[in-house]
Order: sequence, then C-alpha cells, then structure tokens
Amino acid sequence: MTNNRNNSEEPLVIGITMGEPMGIGPEIIVKALYDPFVRRGVKFIIFGMDEFLEYAADKAEIEPFWGRCQHEKINRDFPRNIILADYDDYSIPMSAKCGPSKAGGEASLRFCTDAIEAARAGIIDAVVTAPISKVSWNLAGAEWPGHTELLAAQCKTPRKAMMFAAGPLKIALATIHIAISDIKNKFTIGSVYEPIDLLNTALKEYFGIKNPHIAVAALNPHAGENGQFGDEEQRIISPAMLIAQEMGIKCSGPYPADTLFAKAANGEFDGVIAMYHDQGMIPVKLLAFKDAVNVTIGLPIIRTSPAHGTAFDIAGKGAADESSMKAAIKLAIEMARTKRQNSERKVEPRINTNVH
Repeated sequence: MTNNRNNSEEPLVIGITMGEPMGIGPEIIVKALYDPFVRRGVKFIIFGMDEFLEYAADKAEIEPFWGRCQHEKINRDFPRNIILADYDDYSIPMSAKCGPSKAGGEASLRFCTDAIEAARAGIIDAVVTAPISKVSWNLAGAEWPGHTELLAAQCKTPRKAMMFAAGPLKIALATIHIAISDIKNKFTIGSVYEPIDLLNTALKEYFGIKNPHIAVAALNPHAGENGQFGDEEQRIISPAMLIAQEMGIKCSGPYPADTLFAKAANGEFDGVIAMYHDQGMIPVKLLAFKDAVNVTIGLPIIRTSPAHGTAFDIAGKGAADESSMKAAIKLAIEMARTKRQNSERKVEPRINTNVH
C-alpha cells in the first residue's frame, strides 16, 4: 500500500469492505454505488472479489462500472472514481445455497484487516463495512467475534462504543450484546460515563456540534421513582453523569426512556445514551428501519456500516435493499468531510482516558 498525503483540494477516498461473499454485501455495494448522487465528488476503493460483484451486477441488470487493481497496489491516486482492490487469490465457489463457510470467513476477515490498515495509513478517509457472518469468522479461526472487536484490537483502542444514526437520532449504547439478566453484573459508572464521553467527542469531531447536549436514559421504569423500581439511576447513572459534567460535558437525565426518544427525535437533544441494546435499537428501527447506520466511535479512524446482517435467505436473488448501505456511505462521507475541516482548523477534541 502507498499513501499520498491528502488535502482539502483532493476528493475524499472511502473504503468499502465487501463483507461475507455469500451474503448480500456484494449486491448492496453495487446498487448503492451505481447511484451517481452517492458517488458524486468522492472516490471509492472496494475491498472484495470481482466475481461476486459481477454476479450481483448481472442480477441487478447493471453494467460493471468499477476498475480493478491488485489489492497490494492500492493508493489514493488511482485514475477511476471507483476501484476494486481484487482478492483473486481467494477461491470461493458460488453455489445456489448461501450460508456461512470457513472460506467466506477468511476472505471477509482479510477485506476488513486490510481496509483498517489502509485507513490507519491515510490511504482511505473512512471505512464502510458490509455485513459479515460471525459464524464464518469463527470457522476461519478469527480471534474476534465481530467488526467492533477487530477494529478496537487493530487500532489498539481500548475505549469504544456503538453508536446508531437514524434520521435525527444519534444513540450510543452503554451495554451491548448481553442478556437483560446480566446487565446488573456489567453495569458500572464507567460503562455509562465512557459512551457519554465518546459520543460527546464524536458529535464535535464528526458532526460539527460545538457544545453537544446529550440526554441519558434511565435503566428502570419511570427512572426508578426514587428507588422504588431500582436504584441504578442513583448509584450508577447519576454519578457517571456528574463525572461527565465535571469534565465539561453537557449532559442531562436520567430520563424515563418511554418519553426520552420522542423528545430526541424532535431535536431537543444532540445525542442519547441508551442503557442496553434494545432500549436504543427499538427507536432506531422504528424511525429508520431501512436506512439506520451503525458507527463505531472512540476509534482513530471512521467506520460506519449498514444496521443489518448478511441476509443469507435472500442473497444472490437480487432482492436486497441497499438503503442502509447508501446511508452508511453518505454518513462516512459527512464524517470524513467534517473531520478534515476540523483538522484544517486545528481542532483537537478532548478525550479523557482516566475514568474506568
């Protein structure tokens, strides 16, 4: 890989990983980038395999519109607006039955690791990841269960949070993929403070909001009613908010979740911290089921992805909806553009790493 230093005069370069080859990743990439409004003024590098993109294009009755190069030779100065970094050294048989496989896991893992390396090297300005199969990664012997863990490990970033963008909503999660019954064992002041801090930084750095107002959701019904329905608001959430406020972060709450998200969707807050997965994901999916975007915040690079999975049941049939991939690409461009503008103004957002 080679890097030519970018500046405000040249177009942004967005990397897109193809994800699980036998999933809908190839199809939604082809359909999304075929839209001239999505690719206008920006260059793209797809980390993937030509035969799968060609097949997806044929199913969608789209003429291939990308150039190709060997994946070892990518750089910012390629002559085409869209180039495929082709991994033709991988051989994955295409079959009528789509599903997880060791070969698919090995390939999709390589797409991701190389894209992250390219972003860290400055060859691309953001990474958009198509869905992977966690089962395929496991079959391939991956050390990480999914994208988030791989990104954190490869970027050497211990602090990270999952954020979702859905229309006006930007929601970060305090806990992610754990059982409701286990929240009490994972719920700490640090687990609430960290997404507040990371979301505050992300809203400044990537969305240009100078002094974000972050709302914090309660865990219990009616925010616990002064301890009648649980005391986590008093023992954990309020102390975490106090630390954030002492660090200069504008946050308020904890608010009962049954009314908070409607207020946030109406623009009363710039971001929201949800306490557990479905508390945040239900309003996201209700508001923007087709075009919600997953963002990993806390990393030194930009990463977005569609907020859905591989959809093996419809893969290869030309039936996949590309709306969420389009939204992920557009958001990555917006974030990269704001980051570049902030860098030119020499804005350095504060990140505190001393609270655990």
